[in-house]
Amino acid sequence: MSPPSASPSRLPIAEVLPELLQQLDRHATVLLQAPPGAGKTTQVPPALLGAGWRGDRKILMLEPRRLAARSAARFMARARDESIGDTVGYRVRLDTRVSERTRIEVVTEGILTRLIQADPELSGYAAVLFDEFHERSLQADLGLALVREAQQALRPDLRLLVMSATLDVEPLSALLDGAPILRSEGRSYPVRVEHRPGRERNPGWREQTALVARSIHQALAEEPGSLLVFLPGVGEIKAVVEQLEGQLPDKVRLAPLFGDLSPAAQDAAIAPAPDGQRKVVLATSIAESSLTIEGIRVVIDAGQQRRSTFDPNSGMSRLVTERVSKASADQRAGRAGRLEPGVCYRLWPESERLQPFSPPEILEADLAPLVLELARWGARSPDAMTWLNPPRKHTGTRPASCCSCSMRWTRTARSPPMAKPC
Repeated sequence: MSPPSASPSRLPIAEVLPELLQQLDRHATVLLQAPPGAGKTTQVPPALLGAGWRGDRKILMLEPRRLAARSAARFMARARDESIGDTVGYRVRLDTRVSERTRIEVVTEGILTRLIQADPELSGYAAVLFDEFHERSLQADLGLALVREAQQALRPDLRLLVMSATLDVEPLSALLDGAPILRSEGRSYPVRVEHRPGRERNPGWREQTALVARSIHQALAEEPGSLLVFLPGVGEIKAVVEQLEGQLPDKVRLAPLFGDLSPAAQDAAIAPAPDGQRKVVLATSIAESSLTIEGIRVVIDAGQQRRSTFDPNSGMSRLVTERVSKASADQRAGRAGRLEPGVCYRLWPESERLQPFSPPEILEADLAPLVLELARWGARSPDAMTWLNPPRKHTGTRPASCCSCSMRWTRTARSPPMAKPC
C-alpha cells in the first residue's frame, strides 16, 4: 500500500482505516462520519491506493470549494515528497494539475458533473469520494444522484464513499440501500468554547463590527498563536479591516480570505505566518471545512452566514444573512484544533438555540441549472433519480405567462398584457 499522508498514527481517522478498507472490499457504497480534525480529507484517499479493487484506476475526491481542493491535494503531495500533479493532482475551474501519473484527483463538485456527463461510466475511476457532504450543495446532491445511477446501471464495481463531519448519516444510509456506516471519534486536539456576546440584544452591523474588532484585540492579548475570524461576507471583512488598521501590533498582520480573491491571494492567506509574527485571517465560510491554516489556534465566530435563496414568484435569487446552524458552528470551532489545542470565541449568547443544520441548497436554490443537467443526462423527471431531499415543487403564485408554455413576461404601467400566443 502506498504511504498515506503525514503521520496518520497521530490522527483519529487512522483507527478506522483498516475497517474502511475491509468494508469497501465487501460493499460498493460506504458512509464515513468523522468530526473536524480527524484527518479524513488527507488520509483516506492515499489509504485506498493499495486496495485490490482499484486496479490501475484513479481515486476521485470531491471538495465543495476550489481553495479546499487545491489545499488538500498539495498537502497529500507534500506528504509523499512529490510535486503536485504526480500521484496527487487537482482539477478546479481554470486550473488543472494532473498528469498520466496521477492516481488521486481532487476536484470541485462542478468538475464531477462535467466528467460524468462526458463519460457516464467514469471508466477511468475506481472510486468517487464525496468529502464534507454535510454542506449539501446543489452540485453535491446532483453529483451523488448521477454517480449512484451510474453505479447501479453501468458500473457495479464503482466504489462510492460519502464522508461527512456533521451530517445525520442514518437517512443517507437508508437511501443508499443500507450502506454501512463507519464512525471516527474525536478531534486531533481539544477546543475550548467560550461565548462572548456583546451588550446589545439585537446589534446592528456597526455594533457587531466593533464587537468583532474588540474580540480580536482580546484574543491577541489572552492567547498565543494566530486567529481565524468568521464573518458573513466581503463587506463585513472590509469593515473589520478598517476598524483594525493601525490598531494592531507590528508583528500581527491581517489576511482577508474569500472566494473572489485570486488563487495566489488565497494561498497567501492560508500560509503559515513568518517566524515571530502572528496572523489574523478574516474569512467567510470558505474556511469552514476541509482546510487547515497552519498556526491557527484561536477561532472567533461572529455566528452569521450568507447564502442565496430563490424566490419562485419573482424568478430571482437573493442573498440572506442569518444565524449559522449548530453543524456549521461546530465545523468552525474545529478549525482551532487542527494542529494543537485551541479555543473558539462565539459572539452570541450560550442560551441561543441554533437550528441543527442549514437547509440543503436543493430546497432553496434556482433549479434551472439542475433541470438542464438532468435533461442532458437523459432523465425525464427528477423523480427518477436518487435524492436525499427531492427538489422542491414550488406551489407559490406562478409568474404571468402568455400561454401554456409559461414563458414569463414583465407587466409594467406602459406594457399591457401580451395578446398573442407564443
